[in-house]
Amino acid sequence: MTSPHEDYPLLIAQEGPLKGQRWQLDRTIVLGREPTCDVVIPDRQISRYHARLTPTPEGVILEDLGSKNGTHHNGASLNTPVVLQDGDLLSVALAQQFIFLISDATTPLAEGALPSGRLMMDLKSRRVWVNHQQLVPPLSAQQFKLLWLLYKNNGEVVSRPDLVAEVWGDEQAAGVSDQALDALVRRLRERIASLDPTHQYINTVRGHGIRLDNPSA
Repeated sequence: MTSPHEDYPLLIAQEGPLKGQRWQLDRTIVLGREPTCDVVIPDRQISRYHARLTPTPEGVILEDLGSKNGTHHNGASLNTPVVLQDGDLLSVALAQQFIFLISDATTPLAEGALPSGRLMMDLKSRRVWVNHQQLVPPLSAQQFKLLWLLYKNNGEVVSRPDLVAEVWGDEQAAGVSDQALDALVRRLRERIASLDPTHQYINTVRGHGIRLDNPSA
């Protein structure tokens, strides 16, 4: 495993035994159960040499190496090699899931992202990570605007009028009900909880507003 580098694509492990680990795709990488593989996945569903990622001038190519239980690309069984796109999801025998980020993708620590904790956001690409897992599908535009304002003010209470103005704009703010904001907050909580149900990130402070409590990673 290597640390991320902005010049290379990244492979980030999500659900599975390698969750949270990441690799630079600066060379061909073989995934499998065999200890000599570049990415060793300790699960009996995984073939000894299961799949391969090959950087080329056209992009990183994913191919299955004749594995017994198959490789999936964005939920579909992989039958022929495919050039990966930013944000693609890879699943190896349904035992380990990865996300692929291209070299010029904005990762959680890149420009436009604020250093933070278990929840990380990137304004440029409109992506959100919770516990090293990307929220897929992405947040709606309103959900992202709401979370971004809270994220920039982590640990501080943001008033309801400020949240409404940020999400709906000053011109429409007067017509937005408390129920509409509450419904948006509730949906956002549910999306975050789908990746980390152990912590309440968004908290209502009665009579004052809403606060993001983002614990350290």
